[in-house]
Amino acid sequence: MAPHGADHSLYAAELDDFLATAIAAARAAGQIQLAELGGDLQVATKSTSADLVTRVDRLCEERISQIVLAAFPDHDFLGEEAQDSGGSAASGARYRWIVDPIDGTVNYAHGFPFYCVSVALEIEGEVVVGVVLDPSRHELFCAVAGRGATLNGAAIRVSEAAALEDALVCTGFAYDVPTRMANLELFAKVLPVVQGVRRPGAAALDVCYVACGRLDAFWELDLKPWDTAAATLILPEDQGGSRPDPQGGWRLDQRPSRAAVPAERRRPGSDQRGAAR
Repeated sequence: MAPHGADHSLYAAELDDFLATAIAAARAAGQIQLAELGGDLQVATKSTSADLVTRVDRLCEERISQIVLAAFPDHDFLGEEAQDSGGSAASGARYRWIVDPIDGTVNYAHGFPFYCVSVALEIEGEVVVGVVLDPSRHELFCAVAGRGATLNGAAIRVSEAAALEDALVCTGFAYDVPTRMANLELFAKVLPVVQGVRRPGAAALDVCYVACGRLDAFWELDLKPWDTAAATLILPEDQGGSRPDPQGGWRLDQRPSRAAVPAERRRPGSDQRGAAR
C-alpha cells in the first residue's frame, strides 16, 4: 500500500527500483558466498559458541550496503553484522533496509548447502519489498507488497495440506541453551501430531519453503528482524499465509514465538496455538 497521499503510479515505479536493487544486492552477495565457500572463512563466535560469524558474512554485508546506499544514499541500513558491532544506521529515515548477509552461517561454515541472503525494505515500518536468494540452488524468492510472491519469476502458493497429520513442519533452535530447551519442549509436543519435523537451519529459507508449499508450517523462538523481514512478506497472506506480528507473533503453548503457518493448518477454536496444544 502506498503511503497516504502518495502518487500511486510514482510509488509503483519506485517499488520496481527498490526490487531491482534488492535483487542486485542479493545476487552480488550470493556470488561472494559461492566464490568463498570452502576457503579461509575466518570463523569467529559472537554471543555463544553456536553463534558464528565469518569473513564472508562481513564481505557480503559490505557489498549489499554498497549497492543499496549507492542507489539510495538517504536510506537507513540495518544489517546483522553492523548491528552486532554497534554500527547500524539509526538516522530515523523513512526508508530502512533490513539485511541478513548469510542466514544460516553455521551451515555455511560447515559446507552444509542450506543458507541464503535476505534483503528487505521497509517504508515507515512496513516491509514492502522482500528478496531471499538461495545461491546453492539458484532459487530467488521475491515479493512486493500487494503484488504477490514469486520463485524464479513464477507465482508461488502455500500447500493444500488440510490436516496436521499430513503436515511437514519445520523449526529452528536459538543460540542460547535456555531458549533451545524451551523450544525442545514445543518440539516434543508438535512431533507426535504431524507427519514430520525438519530443522534445516536458515529461518528465511524455512519461511520461503512454507510460502511455496514445500513445508506446511514453521516456528522458531527468539528470531531477529533480519531473520524474517523479507521472508514473511514472501509468505502470501492472500493465499492463506499467516505472518508473525511485531509483538511476538504466533504463540505455541503460550511461549513467544515466530511462526509462518498457512491458515488451513489452524484448527477452528485453536486460539492460534496449532499443533502445540
